[in-house]
Amino acid sequence: MAAELLEFEEPIGVLLKEIEALGMMPRTEARVQDIERLTNRIASLRAELFANLTPWQRVLVARHASRPGTADYIERLFTGFDEIHGDRRFGDDQAIICGFARFHGQAALVVGHQKGRTTKEKIHRNFGYARPEGYRKALRAMRLAEKFGRPIIVFVDTPAAFPGIESEERGVAEAIAYNLREMSALDVPIVVAVCGEGGSGGALGIAIGDRILIQEFAIYSVIPPEGCAAILWRDSGRKMQAADALKLTAPDLLRAGIVDEIVPEPVGGAHQDPVAAAATLDAAIRRSLAESSAWTSEDRLNRRYEKFRNMGRLGVDFVDRSPGAPSSEPRVDARPS
Repeated sequence: MAAELLEFEEPIGVLLKEIEALGMMPRTEARVQDIERLTNRIASLRAELFANLTPWQRVLVARHASRPGTADYIERLFTGFDEIHGDRRFGDDQAIICGFARFHGQAALVVGHQKGRTTKEKIHRNFGYARPEGYRKALRAMRLAEKFGRPIIVFVDTPAAFPGIESEERGVAEAIAYNLREMSALDVPIVVAVCGEGGSGGALGIAIGDRILIQEFAIYSVIPPEGCAAILWRDSGRKMQAADALKLTAPDLLRAGIVDEIVPEPVGGAHQDPVAAAATLDAAIRRSLAESSAWTSEDRLNRRYEKFRNMGRLGVDFVDRSPGAPSSEPRVDARPS
């Protein structure tokens, strides 16, 4: 069954209805040619639309209901998956999946958010909003991976961490902050792939790694556009303006040094051809894992530290503000990026 069309794909919907109408008529050579012509026109139009997406349109693609998630990639890229449950402190958060598996014959730990597909699954997975026990479960599994010398592969796809009162009562901020510190020091290769929404601390809580990959139409941001618009302008309707201001698209993130590589998607997004999307992501993860594994332990940890320390500088040379240091203002580096 064809994936649901997004609002900006309305012209494609018109052509699909024409094909459907032709398909209900008696089959003739002329009608077959018309269907073929319309099919080619759809492919051309889709390629044109997706080559010129606005930031908000990329948000819509990243949130598509049929977009492949962690469970889909586990099924297609890994063998012998054995899931790990519970944080040994409170419960088992279904919004985060953890487990050991084999990746091209190599034992590895897989961790990722899962939103769910059907209404029942979405409720079971809490729509991908992880609670504190989810982050603690993930870290428990990561420490096992470190103990047995297994690399870690992470899939990020969440709107944010769960903001409910029970999440606050059980210390969601502490759980995320603790993960940031501990993941930065885990002595095994870590490859992170942002495959859908990378929302705020909910994403970052499992996204400290040696290589940060992002699929072409995925997003990664400190806050969803609706929340940003509500805070800055007291108007969530200005979400399109917020999406542009947040610089949350893959090209923006690559230019800012937040991610290391953009993984191409099939024309129309990963949901149009999940098999092809998985194959491309598979190659990127395999390449990144080989690169990280080739580094020495000391080099890997130093690189990881420097990667995240350098994020957010955006071309500014910071000066020493310690007591007794010469007084001067930060200098903006005017060199071309």
